[in-house]
Amino acid sequence: MSFRRRSLFRAVAAPAVLSLAGCAAGRFGGRDPFSLGVASGYPRADGVVLWTRLAPEPLAADGSGGMSPEPAAVGWEIAEDAGFTRGVRRGAVRTSARWGHSVHVEVDGLTPARPHWYRFIVDGVASPIGRTRTAPAAGAPVDRLRFAYASCQQFEQGWYTAHRHMAAEDLDLVVFLGDYIYESSWGNLHVRKHEAGEPETLAQYRNRYACYRGDRDLQACHAAFPWVVTWDDHEVDNDYANDRSEQLAPREAFLARRAAAYQAFYEHMPLPAAMRPSGPDMKIYTRFDWGALARMHVLDDRQYRSHQVCARAGRGGSTVVDERCTERLDPALTLLGETQERWLADGFRATPTPWTVIAQQSVMATVQRPDAQGRKRWWTDAWDGYPAARGRLLGALERNRVRNPVVIGGDVHACYVADLLADFEKPRGAVIASEICGTSITSQGPGPAATDAQLAANPHLKFANGTARGYVAMTIMPKLAEAALRVVETVKQPGAAIRTAARFAIEDGRPGPQIATS
Repeated sequence: MSFRRRSLFRAVAAPAVLSLAGCAAGRFGGRDPFSLGVASGYPRADGVVLWTRLAPEPLAADGSGGMSPEPAAVGWEIAEDAGFTRGVRRGAVRTSARWGHSVHVEVDGLTPARPHWYRFIVDGVASPIGRTRTAPAAGAPVDRLRFAYASCQQFEQGWYTAHRHMAAEDLDLVVFLGDYIYESSWGNLHVRKHEAGEPETLAQYRNRYACYRGDRDLQACHAAFPWVVTWDDHEVDNDYANDRSEQLAPREAFLARRAAAYQAFYEHMPLPAAMRPSGPDMKIYTRFDWGALARMHVLDDRQYRSHQVCARAGRGGSTVVDERCTERLDPALTLLGETQERWLADGFRATPTPWTVIAQQSVMATVQRPDAQGRKRWWTDAWDGYPAARGRLLGALERNRVRNPVVIGGDVHACYVADLLADFEKPRGAVIASEICGTSITSQGPGPAATDAQLAANPHLKFANGTARGYVAMTIMPKLAEAALRVVETVKQPGAAIRTAARFAIEDGRPGPQIATS
């Protein structure tokens, strides 16, 4: 982290400490109501969403965060400087125990394309100061968009050193692509433990988020940039698909669990009110433009998907199948659902920018996983389980002549760089789009033997690595996009160094990532 950034965080944390000390006898009894930090998200040209959640006792058994049922008045302010001498907006909101005393403030009236600083105050206690950034004005010329994207941060398997390094980058925003929490304990060489067993109720999901949100490196990254988020399976249940759980729980029971998980997700993310859940339903897919440079579509591939095919007896979820699983080719299968598919295709027809980013959860390219006899096999939880749906998406890009489409993803705990082809059975066929799927923040991935075999069996793959943990930093410019695969030395010890494992470039008008030498 740079000296300037370190100084900023030291300076902005001080008011909260001093105010808390002066309020020790108040309702919080010396406890920090902002124990989960602050965050911002979904930047617009004139505004942004500001978030916090009051939780003086973040792991209280009842999921209340240590708050009483009565509402609390929370003030907020946003300024054009870290010292708040150029304040531009302020206000107050009342929290509700119904929503876990979370705060979602949708600020407007801000200046486009510039940094802003914000904070909250409750009962005289000030939060740490966060920094955010507004988007460029619609249609405005833009020299660059620089963002990082990440996924899969199993708390027990490693320290969030990648987030510490991410917070020190020069970014416009962060895009998180799912598995923000893990509902289950798995993997080896744990460095810390979840606060309890697998969550199923709202109180339990709240406490799982509080466990993750308490990490200081994660808090620093949230406080440094606006975030845009989507989810994957572990925010609810491993490999869940629509209304079906991995354990084949009764549908109504699973939907009640999904409702609890979705509410906790909303309560802990800087989401606009339009995304507030209604029971087990929550519309989070969206799109936004970064001036005249790029349009980003953020997808949801869990809530509306068809159930995975050829599941194991008595189980839901994914498996690895070969050509005998003909159900995989059913054209009725969907990963996004009919409504979201139509919405996405409509967005492709009206793309005003030279770059289009499709932010989704998993790897989109086919990744054949040959067995010992060389037979083709596919994993059914990603797009390989829904090849007709993938074909419809890539076909819509091709028909609408979408310029410079770039697919980003996560989920698989490995980095894959690939050409996305019109027909993966024709490896020399037309390249429709570029894909750079990022590795995990901490979750362990496949070893070199697996990824080497996949590289050999899939000629459209240009890079595969499952042993490195980290994130991708992407810079989009008018004529070029560059992606740096940033990886930490280890997640088993805090404070590890970071390096760039590889760089790839995508040229304007030339689909397919190329290895960058500079």
